[in-house]
Amino acid sequence: MSDYTPPLRDLRFQLTEVVDLAAIAKLKGFDAATPDVVDAILEGAGQFTADVVGPLNVVGDRQGSKLENGIVRTPAGFKEAYRQFVSGGWNSLAFDSEIGGQGLPFTLSTAVTEMVTSANMAFSLCPLLTVGAVEAIAQHGTPEQKRLYLPKLVSGEWTGTMNLTESHAGSDVGALKARAVPQGDGSFRITGTKIFITYGEHDMADNIIHLVLARTPNSPPGTRGISLFAVPKFLVNADGSLGQRNDLRCVSLEHKLGIHASPTAVMSYGDNGGAIGWLVGEENKGMRCMFTMMNHARLQVGLEGVAIADRAYQKALAYAQERKQGRRAGRPETDHEPIIVHADVRRNLMLMKSHVEAARGISLLAAEAYDLGHRHPDSATRALNQGIVDVLTPVVKGWSTDVGVEVASIGVQIHGGMGFIEETGAAQHYRDARITPIYEGTNGIQALDLVGRKLTIGGGQPLDEILRRMKAVKTELEKSGAAALTAVARGLGDGIAALEAATTWLREASGKDRDAASAGATAYLRLFGTVAGAYALSKGALAANRRLASPGEDAAFCRAKIVTAQFFCEQVLPPAAALLGPLTRGAGTLFAVEPEMLRT
Repeated sequence: MSDYTPPLRDLRFQLTEVVDLAAIAKLKGFDAATPDVVDAILEGAGQFTADVVGPLNVVGDRQGSKLENGIVRTPAGFKEAYRQFVSGGWNSLAFDSEIGGQGLPFTLSTAVTEMVTSANMAFSLCPLLTVGAVEAIAQHGTPEQKRLYLPKLVSGEWTGTMNLTESHAGSDVGALKARAVPQGDGSFRITGTKIFITYGEHDMADNIIHLVLARTPNSPPGTRGISLFAVPKFLVNADGSLGQRNDLRCVSLEHKLGIHASPTAVMSYGDNGGAIGWLVGEENKGMRCMFTMMNHARLQVGLEGVAIADRAYQKALAYAQERKQGRRAGRPETDHEPIIVHADVRRNLMLMKSHVEAARGISLLAAEAYDLGHRHPDSATRALNQGIVDVLTPVVKGWSTDVGVEVASIGVQIHGGMGFIEETGAAQHYRDARITPIYEGTNGIQALDLVGRKLTIGGGQPLDEILRRMKAVKTELEKSGAAALTAVARGLGDGIAALEAATTWLREASGKDRDAASAGATAYLRLFGTVAGAYALSKGALAANRRLASPGEDAAFCRAKIVTAQFFCEQVLPPAAALLGPLTRGAGTLFAVEPEMLRT
């Protein structure tokens, strides 16, 4: 049995009220996303994740994946669950029908992916990388590569990986040394070693298509000289059948803090002459191709933060309702009540709940912009929404994964001493969450990307449009006449003012003092994410207030939406708005201390 309950009610609410899935479904190519289909997909995904994937979460953590005689064996039940995942069509939801997908909105797929990830984060990492491989090959691959690889990758029958990191080249990808030598027949011989390759080897699929960054002879130094190659585990014959094993192998698996079921492989290419690979995209343009994969992965990793936070919240809430200890002030000493009656436990639970729903809202807003950026008939609207996706991507990735770690940590705290004991499961969520701020570019890198590139992308129009929409919601709250919504408006307004002031300061500083702008980057990302979360919660509160006037609505659910937004705007936003001070202090104190002075 799984202790995971899919958050279908909140997902449906957010898909309707925070974003407008019905409007997205009217875009060209989304004809299949009718209301009955959407509801069936959400219900089916909920059942699959709760009944099939969720029960394997603890099993996977305890057993882990193991390397035995060159073969990586995943934990008991993973192969069978993955077969059901593929046969159920869950991998192909958001891919275009032209490449074998179901042609459904990315917004809907985001909701499904959250449930899969929340049920079992280690399991979900395999299809996450496959989706990225599909995106890269679909956009940059040759017609022959698309014909050979995409049908099986889209279905999930084959899986994909992303091979960037080498032991001496982490975030500094330009320092990589893997080599690719042309063979005169269109193929290349790949040699080198890659580390931290998620699902680089496993037993759940018949083939793995590795996307590998390497250098061709006489390539320019740095990232300008990197190319991308498709390197299959098994070579693929012209008719699509599998041929001989390629010259690549997993030499070891990393021993990690968490996500034990996900095999993190050290991959060796070319021990016996060179692995055969094919160039994807143009030579020396590999980073451009890889970023197609990476930007998608950053949105998905941000969703991991949402998912693990929700899983930790569910466990903490159940424990707080069951665990009896002490009593509320003024109650007879003979009474022993569930700890949920205590004010500080409630504060912690509200911190968890509000952050989960805020982060979920930001992820869905980014997904909505993604669909509009790809499908809207007006080119200017497409460009604006693609700019919004670009701005929100580091926020989704950075803020949501920080939230995931913090919420999981609060979950351990609510369990008290039992949270530190593995048998409760609270510790696993904390361990699993901790990788997410590191994945796909650390959150410091996300902050630098936000400040260094996204403040001015599209001439600053996408970010300014986000601020305009926030202000419009604030005005709606003020006009509602409801006391609770007026309180939400005050908090949201203060947050918007701080974010706008920080944006103006950073735009000016970026052109004068890059150290000063960099020094404020992490605080800016934190501020941005918190205000964006308040915006998403505020949209939900407005909708809930409208629904309260309709007969047959779940009044308790609607009131909870309003109270959650009010709590966030009163308790979470004020400290975030105060980041404006340190954010604009510059880099003076950071560089006032020399490295040797940091020694104790």
